[in-house]
Amino acid sequence: MINLLNVYKRYEGGHEALKDVSCHLEKGEMAFLTGHSGAGKSSFLKLIALIERTTRGEVVLDGKNLARVSRREIPYIRRKIGMVFQEHNLLADRTVFDNVALPLVIAGQRHAEIARRVRAALDKVGLLGKERMYPYTLSGGEQQRVGIARAVVNRPPVLLADEPTGNLDPELSLEIMQLFEQFNQVGVTVLIATHDLGLLHKLGHRLLALKEGELVADGPTRELLV
Repeated sequence: MINLLNVYKRYEGGHEALKDVSCHLEKGEMAFLTGHSGAGKSSFLKLIALIERTTRGEVVLDGKNLARVSRREIPYIRRKIGMVFQEHNLLADRTVFDNVALPLVIAGQRHAEIARRVRAALDKVGLLGKERMYPYTLSGGEQQRVGIARAVVNRPPVLLADEPTGNLDPELSLEIMQLFEQFNQVGVTVLIATHDLGLLHKLGHRLLALKEGELVADGPTRELLV
């Protein structure tokens, strides 16, 4: 589903965020991406989501070489990907319903289909009944659940998350990670960037570790975090 082959990412000024990274995630796999601040985790995710392009190497998503994707094709590729961020990036002047509905509105879905899918997504994250509330009235954990509902409302086969529990306490962090596990259990490929090693140890799954832009470990979490 996701394949990186000898990927390099260099920014203006010469900073090399990723150096010769190669790895493969199978369809329906769940994995964690970890490393120190500045190790390249966000760049790794941005290349998959076509927010940025590689300097060298290939990123292949569901059989499509992203280096060959034109600017016009990018929105269609992104419909295959749900993105969750540490900062929820919710629209403060829109209701929970409208925030979650946004990807469907952009995709041109019919109103009845939007309503059905939004309520289904909110139900999955435990927020059904709060669709008319505004983000500022919700707790941090609830706002992150809205962000997850928005990411999955379009039923993408891939879900990427960049430090989704960075602002949450340990109990809420575990609840959010268990939500990701539920989506993975129905076949969604999930890749989560996080530095919370304690949480990773509890959950298991595969671990990809970056250090100064290089992939230095790849294997079962509980074997790598001893």
